[in-house]
Amino acid sequence: MGILTPKIADITAEGLSLSADLTGDDLGLADVDVSIRGTVAVGLDLRAIERTIYVTGVVEGTAIRQCVRCLKEFDDPLAFSLRVVYEREAKATASASKRDETRKKKATTLPEVEAEQPDDDRYYFTGDHLELAPMLREQVILASPMHPLCSDACLGLCAHCGKDLNEGPCRCAAEPTGGPFQVLHTIKDKLRESGDR
Repeated sequence: MGILTPKIADITAEGLSLSADLTGDDLGLADVDVSIRGTVAVGLDLRAIERTIYVTGVVEGTAIRQCVRCLKEFDDPLAFSLRVVYEREAKATASASKRDETRKKKATTLPEVEAEQPDDDRYYFTGDHLELAPMLREQVILASPMHPLCSDACLGLCAHCGKDLNEGPCRCAAEPTGGPFQVLHTIKDKLRESGDR
C-alpha cells in the first residue's frame, strides 16, 4: 500500500502529501487494541530536512468502544492530529551533537518547517521506505480514552443484580445509607442503651 510505505527519495524539503482511507487491518489493529467501524481517513504531510523526516497529519474515523459503566458497545468519533519525527537509524555511533547543530542550522533556513518540538514522538527507519503503519497503529491506540463512556450520564450496572440502570431501576434493596463509621455509631447506641438499664 503506497501511503503506508512511501519511498524516502520521494520525500523532499518541499514536502510529500499522502491521503487514503485505511481499515484496521491495513494499520495492523487487532480488536483488542481498537475496533474500527469501516475505514479511517488518513492525511499526512511529510518533509525531509537533512536526515530527519517530519510527519504531520490528521486521522478521522469511528471507533467501536465498550462503556466501562454499562458494558455496552457504542460508536465513538475518532479524530486527532499527529506530529512525529523519523530519523534514520544510525549504524555507527555518529556524533549526535554534530547532527543536531546541522539540523538547527538547516531548520532556520527553511521557515515553512516548524522547529522540532521536544514532545514530538520519535521513530526510526532503515532502508529506502518509511513504514508508517506501526506509527499510525500506535497513534490510534494512544488516542483511545482510558475510561470510555457511552454518555457522561450513564448510570452503569447494578452492583447486586447486574441490571442496566439506564433502562430503569432494579428491584434490589437500596444500599444502607451512612458512612464507614455507621457500624461504630450503632455499637455505641447499643452500649448506651444497655448502660441505661
